[in-house]
Amino acid sequence: MAGEFDAVEVGDDFTTSGRTITEADVVNFAGVSGDFNHLHTNAERMADSGYGKRIAHGALVFSVVTGLLWQARDEAEKRHMVAFYGIDRLRFIKPVFLGDTIHVEAEIVDTERRDHPVATGVVRTEVTALNQADEAVFSAEFLTLRR
Repeated sequence: MAGEFDAVEVGDDFTTSGRTITEADVVNFAGVSGDFNHLHTNAERMADSGYGKRIAHGALVFSVVTGLLWQARDEAEKRHMVAFYGIDRLRFIKPVFLGDTIHVEAEIVDTERRDHPVATGVVRTEVTALNQADEAVFSAEFLTLRR
């Protein structure tokens, strides 16, 4: 992966490592967010639902995706990142269940120079999270400011 803005090219792509969503993740996220919705926290009620079991919070999946992306960046790229600038077209495509392992596939789809006091421009990255069966569970366009 490229570090500075001028080294980034449309079409650059990468895949992250995987991460399994655990019981601890869901419980901790519920505690931090205050989202104790039965979809995430009530196994008995969810056993009789269309899902058949609890699902991870969408916001938890989003957070894990951002972490996987950060961990996949090399040190040069991390130094040139200024800020997470925005999200477009975010979709939770399929539920993520406790025990699912997700990874991210990402591709640079646009770069735009900006007049900014710290950054050189915005990089738009198409991001897709896939589960262990290679089914898309999440998609979005992430925008980052880069030096």
